[in-house]
Amino acid sequence: MPDIADMLAYRFGDGGPSCEGAEDNDLIRRVLSRKTVRRYSDKLPSEELLDLLTACALSASAKSDFQQASTLRLRDPQKRAAIGALFPSMPWIGNAPVFFVFLGDARRLHRIGELRGKPVENGTLEGFFNASIDAALAMQTMILCAESSGLGVCPISVIRNEADKVAEILGLPDLVFPVAGLCLGYPSAEGFVSLRLPREVTTHSDRYDDGKLAAAIDDYDQRRHARHAIPKDQQRSTAEFGEASFYGWSEDKARQAAKAEGAAFPPYLRRHGFKFD
Repeated sequence: MPDIADMLAYRFGDGGPSCEGAEDNDLIRRVLSRKTVRRYSDKLPSEELLDLLTACALSASAKSDFQQASTLRLRDPQKRAAIGALFPSMPWIGNAPVFFVFLGDARRLHRIGELRGKPVENGTLEGFFNASIDAALAMQTMILCAESSGLGVCPISVIRNEADKVAEILGLPDLVFPVAGLCLGYPSAEGFVSLRLPREVTTHSDRYDDGKLAAAIDDYDQRRHARHAIPKDQQRSTAEFGEASFYGWSEDKARQAAKAEGAAFPPYLRRHGFKFD
């Protein structure tokens, strides 16, 4: 079994703190070695396990105890196929044994205010922000618990790009919105540990400082390319940006972000109860 120093080196490879000598446990090891899994066996997780994982997800921290996360398990094969058809480059959406959608649920608090005769305007930026974070915390909690049970997972944030169609398929009312989907099942193939950004650009002490960003990103690009090079035929937007002689992580992400995703999500939210005041 690798020690913590080796696991940190494989996750970051940045020469940062090894944490050698710190107490560790099984959860820490699982977090450091976690992988995204997109290929699953035909074996179905038991209903009892899925119910338990859902309970674990909803045990996550919640802002002010408002509890504005909801989960939706998509069982109907036709609905699964309809959502999968929206994203043909991601066949695991339709192929995974189990598919959850994590919802930001600002509607429930709004309705509770009505029930108690105390009007709540929860379509604000604060309401959206709180519900989004509650749903994200719930999803991450399910991810960690699922992996500890031998399952593999793949979060699907792209569903927000087709929020109108996804919401129609799922029958979502106003003030309820999809944050992300989650594919879940027993792995049929190993995923890989994704090399993370160097800690010198993501961890700060007392004040934010990105003065060393450029050099650190160049170094990271080279190390990540050596481990998982992006094939030439997967370079993004070559008609607009050309073909790069060296195509590292930062070039890929800059091109991806330059072609803004999710443009339909803000209009969808505004049509369904959010004003962001």
